[in-house]
Amino acid sequence: MSIIFRYLTRQTLITMLAVSGVLLLVFMSGRFIKYLAEAAAGELAGDVLFAIMAYRFPGFLELILPLGFFIGILLAYGRMYLESEMTVLFACGVSDRQVLGHTLVAALVVMLVVGAMSLWVTPWGMKNVDRIFHEQSQVTEFEMLAPGRFQTLESGGRVTYTEALSDDKRKLQGVFIAEYSEADQQLSLVVAEEGSQFVDEDTGSRFLVLQDGARFQGLPGELDYAITEFQAYGLKVAEQDVRGGEDEEGMSTAQLMASDDPELRALLHWRFSLPLIVPVVTLLAVRLSRVNPRQGRFFHLLPAMMIYILYLGLLIVARDALASGRVPEWIGMAWVHVLFLALGLWLQFGPAWLRRRRLEREGGARAQA
Repeated sequence: MSIIFRYLTRQTLITMLAVSGVLLLVFMSGRFIKYLAEAAAGELAGDVLFAIMAYRFPGFLELILPLGFFIGILLAYGRMYLESEMTVLFACGVSDRQVLGHTLVAALVVMLVVGAMSLWVTPWGMKNVDRIFHEQSQVTEFEMLAPGRFQTLESGGRVTYTEALSDDKRKLQGVFIAEYSEADQQLSLVVAEEGSQFVDEDTGSRFLVLQDGARFQGLPGELDYAITEFQAYGLKVAEQDVRGGEDEEGMSTAQLMASDDPELRALLHWRFSLPLIVPVVTLLAVRLSRVNPRQGRFFHLLPAMMIYILYLGLLIVARDALASGRVPEWIGMAWVHVLFLALGLWLQFGPAWLRRRRLEREGGARAQA
């Protein structure tokens, strides 16, 4: 039995790792492209992208592992049914309950990993992501510049271009700045040979001091532009506000447990729900993996995935209902788990129970006859 257990566990976990790796690559690539676009637009510094993705990795993993394990069971056991390996196991005395029991042991390991991610590692990672975003929000807009590229910045529809930028991002060469004022609908163009940042020690305000340039100001389409040549021109630099933090996601589980806020309590229930998904979907997947060789290897995947999507969708609905106060906290999100646990138990043991009851009735009828 230990050989069978190791074989079933190896088949399931190898398939789970392959599926989870593909899903991680897809989801993390999409998120990385989003951050990369923000860095290209000057909203994020390029050197923090990989740190953000590393800290967000546990958050992706906690969502993907249950799905990967579910699909892993469907693919691994489905193949074994098609190739008659399960038929051989059953002929050798291995029962359905033993297969389910062996699979639940592997599911326990996955559940512990998901639980650790959900309750501790992911909040720690999101807290660090919030810290990085906060640090980025303190960075001035000109520290976000990339040489040789026109960039639209946050402060008043300003477009800035610089030919070269020093390593410390304090000195600029070949500066062009265009700014449109909606108040008087005037366009202001500033060109300068070079520029540098200056900090007022009294107020802490930052200025970009441009040298050897000119300023053109007027209405677009008109010819009466005001032209001012300068040796030094000071331009106040606004601080960049990248985004508001994802503070709730970064709160520790202990903080959520001590809170009375319905939204935070709903987030707490969500964190406890993620590891509970694993044993429930295991119960579903073991039964749904049974395939008739005539149906094909992937015939059972569509209805199984529909059940999983419905499960996850109802959990999201239950979280929203709990956060809005429509569902009492003592019920929480448990009703969704109970519903699909009952479905899994029925799929696993219901047909055998019905068959046994039918045989008992037929046997009783024959005895009376």
